[in-house]
Amino acid sequence: MKHIFKKAMALTALMALNVGVALAQPVKIVGLVELTGTGTTSGTNFDNGIKLAVKEINAAGGILGRKIDYTSYDTQSNPGVSKGLAQKAVDQEAYVVMGPVFSGSILVSMAETKRAEIPNFTGGEAAAITEQGNPFIFRTSFTQAAAMPKIANYIRDTIKAKTIDIVYTNNDFGKGGRDLIMKALEQRNIKIGADISTEPGQLDFSSPVLKAKQSNSDAVFVYTNEEEAARLLRELKKQGYKKPVLGETVLTSQKVIELAGDSANGAIAHVGLTADAPQATVKKFDAAYQKEYQSRTDHNGLKGYSAVYIVKAVTEKMGKFDSKLFAQTLHGLTLTVKDHPGILLDVHFDANGDLDRESYMTKVVGGKQVVSDILPAVNKK
Repeated sequence: MKHIFKKAMALTALMALNVGVALAQPVKIVGLVELTGTGTTSGTNFDNGIKLAVKEINAAGGILGRKIDYTSYDTQSNPGVSKGLAQKAVDQEAYVVMGPVFSGSILVSMAETKRAEIPNFTGGEAAAITEQGNPFIFRTSFTQAAAMPKIANYIRDTIKAKTIDIVYTNNDFGKGGRDLIMKALEQRNIKIGADISTEPGQLDFSSPVLKAKQSNSDAVFVYTNEEEAARLLRELKKQGYKKPVLGETVLTSQKVIELAGDSANGAIAHVGLTADAPQATVKKFDAAYQKEYQSRTDHNGLKGYSAVYIVKAVTEKMGKFDSKLFAQTLHGLTLTVKDHPGILLDVHFDANGDLDRESYMTKVVGGKQVVSDILPAVNKK
């Protein structure tokens, strides 16, 4: 009997040890990010933000005692590649997937994470991403549908433009933004002048700028990716364009300012996140990012960073690792900086995975993005 008891005790101890080892296993997070191609700037900043958050969280003990094992894969800014890598993340049993950033890529790849019931955070802003009823998709930025009315109000109330030109990139991101800003402007009795389509990766913007100059509108609204926005700003200055140049998020981002130089001065944009925000949490992040990478980030770095801290907050709220329960828990959830400083700003997620939080009006002055106004969350009571 004593021998049997000892064997039972040994077996119990071994099982407890195995459980402890299992609990200590790293939790897998996979990033699908644009490290090459037209999305290199966006994807690299997003990836760097994620890696910084992972480093901090692991140094503090991880999530529920488990360290994060983060691996990023290069989508090459290609939707087809993104879809294949999403399947790879599924095969690796990722707890959460981060990215892609580009709307065209996430619209294709999210079918794989949905099928596997894995939460998927994206930096994509196209309204269509969360309009499809995918319960596992969550944004790290505003949907275009939420952002465009804010900039349209600014154009009406501050710029007081009656007619405005639109320059957009001919991809899912650009076309979605173009459609929604047109709708928002028309609802405010602002007429559309020249409607100018440009291509991803376009190098020569002399023709689009000439069209804008010849239209005689009161201002121009720019909705392109980073490199294209910088080239457009340089061409606008070259051709002596003197009217207001407005945009949303990208136009006054750090990368655009670096690429456009003095040509970026005067550009105005509504942004959901910026390293130049006055909040103490954002200032702390900005300092940590610069120390880690010897450079400043645009909004994408903040998106990636805050998303990982959101994963930590939701998981700790659940008290366990469960991908399906994670998605259910985050819908309708409000997280505050007071309880979770790493999320940077108080945030609320709705039933579609869209977020609501403070945002900013910014202007480039002397080669720096300056916050002129803090806009409250849409549903703030």
